[in-house]
Amino acid sequence: MAGTRKAREDAGLNGTTYTISELAREFDITTRTIRFYEDRGLLAPIRVGQKRFYRRRDRTRLKLILRGKRLGFTLGEIRETFELYDQAHGEARQLRYYLEVLTEKRAQLVRQQRDLEETLAEIEQSYNHCRALLAAQESKNIA
Repeated sequence: MAGTRKAREDAGLNGTTYTISELAREFDITTRTIRFYEDRGLLAPIRVGQKRFYRRRDRTRLKLILRGKRLGFTLGEIRETFELYDQAHGEARQLRYYLEVLTEKRAQLVRQQRDLEETLAEIEQSYNHCRALLAAQESKNIA
């Protein structure tokens, strides 16, 4: 830990930074996963010798990557979203395009949400039906 602190100081990292191990523990993923996302250009840590230091921006991106993966987004779609966000600051044309992409992604997620709600309702219905059948069979076996 003292070596990490010294490396941060030597690199002039005064703000909040995270080591790869800290992020791996926080998000319950492997360091290999984080390095994979770094290799794909989704994260950009500061390197000090062999050590990597991730800024708040990287932590936020990692959180968004993991959420995007859970929601079924490809790494390409996640990268595109990051790139659009990075480029959109200021230019009206890029902001309009980014808003279109966000609108499409939002509509897709709303459709998925409706599908999930319907599927969960069907599962609940099947579950209750199976419980009722089992209860009926068990009551016959007792009698």
